[in-house]
Amino acid sequence: MWEYTDKVRELFLHPKNVGEIKTPDAVGEVGSIVCGDALKLTLRIDRESDRITDARFQTFGCASAIASSTALTELIKGKTLDEALKVTNNDIAEFLGGLPREKMHCSVMGREALEAAVSNYRGEKPPKADKGEIVCQCFGITDQKIKRQIQENNLATIDDVINFTKAGGGCGSCITDIENILRDLRTEEVVENRPAPKRKLTNIQKIAMIQEVMEKEIRPLLQADGGDVELIDVDGSRVILSLRGACTGCLMAEITLNKIEKKLRELINENLTVEIE
Repeated sequence: MWEYTDKVRELFLHPKNVGEIKTPDAVGEVGSIVCGDALKLTLRIDRESDRITDARFQTFGCASAIASSTALTELIKGKTLDEALKVTNNDIAEFLGGLPREKMHCSVMGREALEAAVSNYRGEKPPKADKGEIVCQCFGITDQKIKRQIQENNLATIDDVINFTKAGGGCGSCITDIENILRDLRTEEVVENRPAPKRKLTNIQKIAMIQEVMEKEIRPLLQADGGDVELIDVDGSRVILSLRGACTGCLMAEITLNKIEKKLRELINENLTVEIE
């Protein structure tokens, strides 16, 4: 048995904004009664300001679907269309004080109905989630919808995908396809986030970069305490320096050199070493 918050129970027993606006300015319909969940959202919109003046819903679904639909309409009334589109499925769940993980697909359905309604009002094509190839035949879920929810909600497991989309929650024949989508997206993220290989620098380029870091990042800090440092030479990966001012003979000189070396390795090349003339 799922644990519902008091807010979910309240809005299930006493939902707000139920019904349909006659001659609405925008209509968004998602889901299917055949698949178990369906939501129709109708909006009244002030055409001069693009502000939602009224929002009503009709839904076929569980307590979470009814409560989520109420939350959606309460959140978007009074907002412009662009402001309303910033409302996420997590905002809907938060409005309700949380939803059972297994019922997060209800908040996703609300978000999709809003996007469909705005597209309808603006005469645009349906959201991309409606396109793509059907992966889950039981609930009519496309690969594009699964990918979007994985990325937007940082989903990592089959159970997560089922909870947020219902895909895989019927006969289970699409589980392998969902696993492949999860694996492919993880691979893409790894490749995208992998640091670009550092190009090999000529000695002149290396000296110029070291000099720039010294002037902008290191010398000002030392000069503030009466010290200073001068670049003498660069021999391969060896950076040869000379301490000046208060740094000369300072008991903390070794620590200072370690910090300089760390900064040069971080910003230029991890193989650089620092030596004193």
